[in-house]
Amino acid sequence: MTIQFMEPISRAWNRMKIALFRPFDLHKWFVIGFNAFLAGLMESSSGSGGSRFSKEGSFGEFIHFPRTAWDWLMNHPGWAIAILFAVVVAIVVVIVLTWVSSRGVFMFLESVARDRVKIAKPWREYQKEGNSLFVWRILFGLVTLAAFSGLFIWFFVQGAALYDAGPGRIIPIAFIIGLGMLTLLFVLVWGYIILFLKDFVAALMYKNRISVGAAWKLFLDLFKKYPFYFLGYGIIVFLLMLVFVFAVIVAGLVTCCIGFLVLIIPYISTVVTLPFWYALRAFSLEFLAQFGPEYNVFPLTAATQTPAPAAPAAPAA
Repeated sequence: MTIQFMEPISRAWNRMKIALFRPFDLHKWFVIGFNAFLAGLMESSSGSGGSRFSKEGSFGEFIHFPRTAWDWLMNHPGWAIAILFAVVVAIVVVIVLTWVSSRGVFMFLESVARDRVKIAKPWREYQKEGNSLFVWRILFGLVTLAAFSGLFIWFFVQGAALYDAGPGRIIPIAFIIGLGMLTLLFVLVWGYIILFLKDFVAALMYKNRISVGAAWKLFLDLFKKYPFYFLGYGIIVFLLMLVFVFAVIVAGLVTCCIGFLVLIIPYISTVVTLPFWYALRAFSLEFLAQFGPEYNVFPLTAATQTPAPAAPAAPAA
């Protein structure tokens, strides 16, 4: 079995052109763009450093910030209650958006895999799979929050101890570098889990109408056999995203920043950039299909057992 990267990209690009431009249908763009918008609701930094902060004691103020912030909140109970209320509201909003987005993942999959222009029918049809994905994402989010919170607490506790005991209050460079590498490892693992969940696990759920746990088992069995291909897939997606961001910046500058104004409108920005998101979703499905018919999400022709060409779009439900 030969696993390729460029050939699936080419096939995905051709699928996008057939679906969105042959013929061009503005209604279809808005419907599929809405599904893509729902699917991407929950998809989303950087820093600088030196051997010593420019102002004397500034690192000390930073490393002791949690203690200072806690003392301030204890002395300002009104603000503490307001912040707590805002946090609760934010949590509720995140939960609702995650639920909607989890259903939207399968709506967008339906649009790409079968070239169907529908909203209501896939919303109802994939309720079970969407709810399963929603619960997994919430639990994974809690685990992620706990892991990064633990890393955050450990950084400030250990950093404060090193700073208080260190000669001359010099920033502990080795400590910061080590923490940075550990954080990078966490982010890479987290990023790959999110990528595999969205691009492959959800696709297997869609194809086999199974729960997220069963789909993860199918994917991990495949991943164990071809780990480097899937890790390479992540690198390719990252590079494609870089190219996309660069193209968006260029387009915004060429249009005298008018393009940027359009792209800050969430749903409209998804519709405008739909060719990229459609091709990217199709790329994940084309890549997965290389591992055998049991992983092929696209409808198959009886004669050739190859992905069927895009069918004419059905009217929106």
